[in-house]
Amino acid sequence: MDLKREVLRHMVATVAYRGGIAVANASESFATFRAYETTRTPAELLAHIGDLLEGSLHLLKGEMVFLTSTPLPWKDEITRFFSAVKDLDAYLATEAPLACPVEKLVQGPIGDALTHVGQIVMLRRMAGDPIRPEPYFTAEIVAGELSEQRFSKE
Repeated sequence: MDLKREVLRHMVATVAYRGGIAVANASESFATFRAYETTRTPAELLAHIGDLLEGSLHLLKGEMVFLTSTPLPWKDEITRFFSAVKDLDAYLATEAPLACPVEKLVQGPIGDALTHVGQIVMLRRMAGDPIRPEPYFTAEIVAGELSEQRFSKE
């Protein structure tokens, strides 16, 4: 397997890991928290992250799409997030050709997804429900291990 492809799979797993921690045990009411009238809610951010991940899969297959999903109910949006990372990783785990450069995905939608995960983390703290501390450098993040259940406990 191509090293760039493996690094991209690890980045997708990192999005899943950090995103899973960002939404773990967040209440349904957190989904609509708004720090300021012009900022996105956590649900809007998570819907956008889902669009970025689904759009990345389209790009890998040679299709340019612009997704702008309306947020689902919070738990459904979390399920969509994990489904999107699993679908993207599953494609990357194959030998199928990549229709766009890995670097473009890193600098575009995958980098954007990580930024928005960080925004959700910040909103958790602002909403009075901060995430648990996490040693990201020593975390066991493995491509293909993207289970939502991993994050549903304290």
